[in-house]
Amino acid sequence: MAETIAWEDFARVEIRVGTVVDAQPFPEARKPSLKLWVDFGAPIGTRQTSAQLTVHYKPDALIGRQVAGVVNFPPKRIAEFESQFLVLGFPDENGGVVLIRPDFPVPNGGRLF
Repeated sequence: MAETIAWEDFARVEIRVGTVVDAQPFPEARKPSLKLWVDFGAPIGTRQTSAQLTVHYKPDALIGRQVAGVVNFPPKRIAEFESQFLVLGFPDENGGVVLIRPDFPVPNGGRLF
Protein backbone atom coordinates (compact mmCIF):
# COMPACT_ATOMS: atom_id res chain seq x y z
CA MET A 1 0.00 0.00 0.00
CA ALA A 2 1.29 3.45 -0.89
CA GLU A 3 1.97 6.09 1.72
CA THR A 4 -0.94 8.37 2.60
CA ILE A 5 -0.69 11.85 1.09
CA ALA A 6 -2.48 15.10 1.78
CA TRP A 7 -5.09 16.54 -0.60
CA GLU A 8 -2.64 19.35 -1.35
CA ASP A 9 -0.12 16.79 -2.66
CA PHE A 10 -2.68 15.34 -5.07
CA ALA A 11 -3.84 18.81 -6.13
CA ARG A 12 -0.29 19.61 -7.30
CA VAL A 13 -0.52 16.87 -9.97
CA GLU A 14 -2.17 18.48 -12.99
CA ILE A 15 -4.13 15.74 -14.77
CA ARG A 16 -5.86 17.08 -17.88
CA VAL A 17 -7.90 15.61 -20.73
CA GLY A 18 -6.94 16.10 -24.35
CA THR A 19 -7.60 14.73 -27.82
CA VAL A 20 -5.01 12.78 -29.80
CA VAL A 21 -4.35 14.74 -33.02
CA ASP A 22 -1.49 12.58 -34.34
CA ALA A 23 0.05 9.21 -33.52
CA GLN A 24 3.07 7.56 -35.11
CA PRO A 25 5.23 4.48 -34.58
CA PHE A 26 8.41 5.13 -32.58
CA PRO A 27 10.92 2.51 -33.78
CA GLU A 28 13.88 4.40 -32.22
CA ALA A 29 12.61 3.76 -28.68
CA ARG A 30 14.18 0.87 -26.72
CA LYS A 31 10.77 -0.62 -25.89
CA PRO A 32 7.93 -0.79 -28.44
CA SER A 33 6.29 2.64 -28.29
CA LEU A 34 4.20 5.21 -30.11
CA LYS A 35 4.63 8.96 -30.41
CA LEU A 36 1.45 10.87 -29.57
CA TRP A 37 0.50 14.51 -30.07
CA VAL A 38 -2.41 15.56 -27.85
CA ASP A 39 -4.39 18.82 -27.93
CA PHE A 40 -5.06 19.94 -24.36
CA GLY A 41 -6.82 23.14 -25.43
CA ALA A 42 -5.92 26.67 -24.35
CA PRO A 43 -3.70 27.67 -22.67
CA ILE A 44 -1.72 24.37 -22.70
CA GLY A 45 -1.98 23.64 -26.42
CA THR A 46 -0.65 20.54 -28.16
CA ARG A 47 2.00 18.46 -26.41
CA GLN A 48 3.86 15.34 -27.46
CA THR A 49 4.73 12.18 -25.60
CA SER A 50 6.15 8.71 -26.07
CA ALA A 51 4.05 5.85 -24.70
CA GLN A 52 4.36 2.07 -24.62
CA LEU A 53 0.90 1.44 -26.08
CA THR A 54 1.64 -1.00 -28.89
CA VAL A 55 -0.05 -4.03 -27.29
CA HIS A 56 -3.60 -2.66 -27.58
CA TYR A 57 -3.40 0.38 -29.89
CA LYS A 58 -2.53 1.19 -33.50
CA PRO A 59 -1.62 4.80 -34.34
CA ASP A 60 -4.57 5.41 -36.68
CA ALA A 61 -7.08 4.17 -34.09
CA LEU A 62 -5.85 6.68 -31.50
CA ILE A 63 -6.45 9.83 -33.56
CA GLY A 64 -9.54 11.64 -32.26
CA ARG A 65 -9.59 9.71 -28.97
CA GLN A 66 -9.55 11.57 -25.68
CA VAL A 67 -6.90 10.61 -23.14
CA ALA A 68 -5.79 11.75 -19.68
CA GLY A 69 -2.29 13.01 -19.02
CA VAL A 70 -0.11 14.65 -16.39
CA VAL A 71 0.96 17.96 -17.91
CA ASN A 72 3.14 19.40 -15.14
CA PHE A 73 6.00 16.89 -15.05
CA PRO A 74 9.30 18.10 -16.54
CA PRO A 75 10.03 17.06 -20.15
CA LYS A 76 11.95 13.81 -20.63
CA ARG A 77 14.17 12.93 -23.58
CA ILE A 78 13.51 9.50 -25.10
CA ALA A 79 15.67 8.52 -28.11
CA GLU A 80 16.06 12.15 -29.30
CA PHE A 81 12.31 12.81 -28.82
CA GLU A 82 11.07 15.17 -26.10
CA SER A 83 8.23 13.67 -24.10
CA GLN A 84 6.30 16.64 -22.70
CA PHE A 85 3.60 14.93 -20.63
CA LEU A 86 2.72 11.53 -19.17
CA VAL A 87 -0.26 9.78 -20.75
CA LEU A 88 -2.14 7.73 -18.15
CA GLY A 89 -3.22 4.10 -18.27
CA PHE A 90 -3.55 0.92 -16.26
CA PRO A 91 -1.72 -2.37 -16.92
CA ASP A 92 -3.80 -5.30 -18.15
CA GLU A 93 -3.20 -8.80 -16.79
CA ASN A 94 -0.07 -9.11 -18.98
CA GLY A 95 1.30 -5.61 -18.41
CA GLY A 96 -0.03 -4.02 -21.62
CA VAL A 97 -1.17 -0.43 -21.12
CA VAL A 98 -4.91 0.35 -21.27
CA LEU A 99 -5.52 4.09 -21.60
CA ILE A 100 -7.70 6.12 -19.24
CA ARG A 101 -10.39 8.16 -20.98
CA PRO A 102 -13.69 9.82 -20.13
CA ASP A 103 -16.91 7.91 -20.81
CA PHE A 104 -18.33 10.91 -22.69
CA PRO A 105 -16.67 13.72 -24.68
CA VAL A 106 -15.49 16.59 -22.48
CA PRO A 107 -13.74 19.87 -23.36
CA ASN A 108 -9.99 19.56 -23.95
CA GLY A 109 -7.99 20.87 -21.02
CA GLY A 110 -10.51 19.80 -18.36
CA ARG A 111 -8.76 19.03 -15.10
CA LEU A 112 -9.31 15.90 -13.03
CA PHE A 113 -10.34 16.55 -9.44
